[in-house]
Amino acid sequence: MPEEIIRTLSADGVRYGYRVLPYDRSGGAVPRTEPTLILGGALQGMFGWPQMDDHLGPATDVVTADLPGMGGADPLPPGPSADLLRRAVLGIADDLGAPRLNVFGFSYGTAIAFGFARHHPERVARLALGGVPVHIDAAQVACWERARRQLAAGDREGFAATAADALMCLDPERPVHRRELARRYVRRSFLHALTRSPHAADSLYRALADRPDFTGGLTGVPALVFAGEHDTVTSPARQREFAATIEGSRFLTIGESDHWVVLERAEEVASLVTGFFTGRQQPVAATARATGAVVLPRQATAPAGRT
Repeated sequence: MPEEIIRTLSADGVRYGYRVLPYDRSGGAVPRTEPTLILGGALQGMFGWPQMDDHLGPATDVVTADLPGMGGADPLPPGPSADLLRRAVLGIADDLGAPRLNVFGFSYGTAIAFGFARHHPERVARLALGGVPVHIDAAQVACWERARRQLAAGDREGFAATAADALMCLDPERPVHRRELARRYVRRSFLHALTRSPHAADSLYRALADRPDFTGGLTGVPALVFAGEHDTVTSPARQREFAATIEGSRFLTIGESDHWVVLERAEEVASLVTGFFTGRQQPVAATARATGAVVLPRQATAPAGRT
């Protein structure tokens, strides 16, 4: 398989980068689908998606990114960032020379992916969104404010524990696959990022406190939305309501997982997304039988996100 390529770009003077794991075109082989861009949480940079490399690499170019405010990129300037992040994604598509991309957004990355698809539907071949934070309740806001205060006071260990726990289902009555392993991993990731990146704290503040816009609906882009069945950040029911605003979308829940479904069910998520992007129905159908997929009607409903 060809070696990865890393490119550096800028938007409004803010430096950011992306990585491409190229599809092996030796012997004239043709990719089975458009290049796929993966956008994750605030601290999930370009090197954090090995399972997607493994599943998508044999089918297409795999593109991951350190967008502004993430990983090794420059910090975001003060103020609203949605427009800058959309233009950063557009810059990647243009630099790749790709007329259209498959776009997969998870958690914080879903707002960027959805916003890009709404503003540039002609550049998106297919859209997959997982763990969409459509609605954040008052209890979670209070928990995250407590985490912010811990970090401001210099208590990084306390912050990492509070922030990680706020993003997970800790109810022992709800089975979550690899819960403790995922919990330890998320805590370590937060601590590592705070040590490694001078603007990681700001990125986390934005991810935990921003109120992204998931309103307005979407037409003309095939879409898949999925949630862990025990997602406590935004319930699967509310995520399904959001999915209904995307014309003709498909919604699934994935069993024994919470908001961190991409860690707890990494292979299942990678297979699901790859099957959707390449048009292979078998992985999607198999997951649907296991988790209770709902194929939504081809009529967008009122915008989600209401209280």
